[in-house]
Amino acid sequence: MKPYTKSFLTAAVLLVWVGLWAQEVYHSETSDLLARLSYDSSAGSVITEGEGVRQICVAVSRDGDYRIVRSLNSGQKQRLHGKIQERQLEQLRKLISDSDFRGLLGSHGGLIRQAAESFGAEIPRENGIQHLQWLNGDGESPFPGSVTKVVNWLKHFEPTDGKPLVSTDYSDVCPSGGLRLLHPSVAGNLLPEDSR
Repeated sequence: MKPYTKSFLTAAVLLVWVGLWAQEVYHSETSDLLARLSYDSSAGSVITEGEGVRQICVAVSRDGDYRIVRSLNSGQKQRLHGKIQERQLEQLRKLISDSDFRGLLGSHGGLIRQAAESFGAEIPRENGIQHLQWLNGDGESPFPGSVTKVVNWLKHFEPTDGKPLVSTDYSDVCPSGGLRLLHPSVAGNLLPEDSR
């Protein structure tokens, strides 16, 4: 066997092993997770005028520990962790348990010409993990009512007695995956040859 082939096979086996190990670590980290939620709005969005939150990600455990990363319209950034108030935790549990919300799955995208807002959720359920991504470009794909209620909860969530997070503590606060926004030049490169 040639030396480069042996090196390639060793590297491939190592990558597969690391990938499987990372999935197992990720799985064990979600065992206590209640929800990972995110909301993002573009700066020029009329949808968010007058509201304080521009971007927010929150990870909440079943017992009420939270980690939050958010940017406010004022330009201030917050990275905090702490214990959520019981009233807020019960509100969140009720919102994500709503049958309309539980029935939503997948990615819902759209075209953005001027402004947009997006919502993401990653919620462990009895039968797997519910992943949801919703993009409302230019107000043309409004959030369903059950998502709007969760977004409002996110916007009004006020962490109490939060302590600063260090950078390693907020790498997995936001839901995994998500919508990939393409710049026009990149989108053009993805078109089939015969449609250019």
